[in-house]
Amino acid sequence: MDSELNEFVEKLSKAHKDNLKAIVLYGTAVEGVQFDDETPKKALIVVGHLTTDDLKAAHEVADWWREVGNPLPVYFTEEELQQASDVFPIEFIDMSRVRHVLYGKDPFEELQILTHNLRHQLEYELRGKLIRLRSLYFPASKNPNRLATLMADSLDSFVVLFRHVLEVFGIEAPVERNDVLLRLADELQLDKTVFARIAEYRKDEEIWLESETTETFAAYLKLLERVIRAVDEQPE
Repeated sequence: MDSELNEFVEKLSKAHKDNLKAIVLYGTAVEGVQFDDETPKKALIVVGHLTTDDLKAAHEVADWWREVGNPLPVYFTEEELQQASDVFPIEFIDMSRVRHVLYGKDPFEELQILTHNLRHQLEYELRGKLIRLRSLYFPASKNPNRLATLMADSLDSFVVLFRHVLEVFGIEAPVERNDVLLRLADELQLDKTVFARIAEYRKDEEIWLESETTETFAAYLKLLERVIRAVDEQPE
């Protein structure tokens, strides 16, 4: 581990003492053999019990972790992990799929992740992101590049869910973002060029015309609506 991660473990060990059970990094930052220093590191902290005093003890650690460029850590008790997998199947699947244990016992090694609520949570998350995207259109539409940036940023978050969409359809999801988009487009007969145009956008490196962003956004919404409809129509 690098010095930052060592310091993270030391600070948490000091804050929680024997109550600390595990520290797990998960997500894109830990894919591959080495950590990606440029990608924020997501951390799951597992403790035996969790009170206000326990959170206060970790306040400075959480602030420091965020100041060095990472999202605030997620806390679960050991008991909550066992009870909550049916409520958060998407999050638990993502955490378990790509993870690195920094401290303690791997909490996912023997955890059974229940997926009977996966389709419902997936539809809920997709619809929520679509509603938010529509709302964000109003301020972004005043500037073509702001709208292009909005589409590119939103696509990154949708791809996380698209992996689970493929699995709901019984398809093993690829790891790479573009492969996920192509596989989903093939499965649902979607226009690949729309996803490709948004995915290739590079902020500050190109300028979009207003007509192109408007047309692309309209097509993008239709694709998202078709994905949601397909998930909604999946049998239980």
